[in-house]
Amino acid sequence: MSGSRSSRDLVHLSGPAVASTLSSSSVIVLPVGAIEHHGPHLPLSTDWLMADLIGRAIVEAAAQEGQDAWLLPSLAYTKSDEHSWAPGTVWLNATTLLDTVTDIGRSLLTTPARTLVFYNGHGGNIALLQVALRELRRRFGLRTFLTGPAIPGGDGANGPDEHGFGVHGGHSETSMILHLRPDLVDMSAAERWIPDSMSSLEFVKFNGGPVHFGWLSNDFGPDGVVGDATGATALWGKQLFEKSVRDGVAALAEIAAFSHPVLPPSRMEDR
Repeated sequence: MSGSRSSRDLVHLSGPAVASTLSSSSVIVLPVGAIEHHGPHLPLSTDWLMADLIGRAIVEAAAQEGQDAWLLPSLAYTKSDEHSWAPGTVWLNATTLLDTVTDIGRSLLTTPARTLVFYNGHGGNIALLQVALRELRRRFGLRTFLTGPAIPGGDGANGPDEHGFGVHGGHSETSMILHLRPDLVDMSAAERWIPDSMSSLEFVKFNGGPVHFGWLSNDFGPDGVVGDATGATALWGKQLFEKSVRDGVAALAEIAAFSHPVLPPSRMEDR
């Protein structure tokens, strides 16, 4: 790995270098992915690849613009219990993951940095990481943030025949991996996996509806995919990747300027 690529990796610094190089305005980015079932056409590493590669690209581009951004090694094993039925899924329960990210945040108190950004590539982590934001804020006084790429749940979430159901292994995720790691995609196994029976529902929806519901990925078919991967292209994946990097760099700039004070660690930090 070249020096330019490694220069923003926090763990490539020595301990004394961390103390002398970082400051209270430094922003530390932790990519958070998953190792989980993504149907017969995508690798188990899909969410981890997106979080890891896009998160790195964002930090490197932000640093080139003069931002004081640093990268931690990504988390691969997270909360993927909606895919626990499927071979190869490796998942932590909610309390284990919350304890893990809380301990990572606590460890940042050994550095001058006081801002932590979770760059998340897996929808199943969102609710827990939102809880972690306040936990880390209350216990350790950190400035904490959560963001992620332009994939299901955000801009470009749905392909032309997904009707709002491109939430897992569909058009956008497949396109993104076709761009990032085409060698890991089997488009001959890609199909349309859409729960059309839900399309007429007004309240109960995956994203944006007023009624949330608990689900496992095989509730909607044995392949465990919710989306239509058949029209995915590397070109669309490249556009999503580039948008994700642009948005991420802009988000880090706004995070760095956000008027959110650093607080002293709570005396109750171990509770």
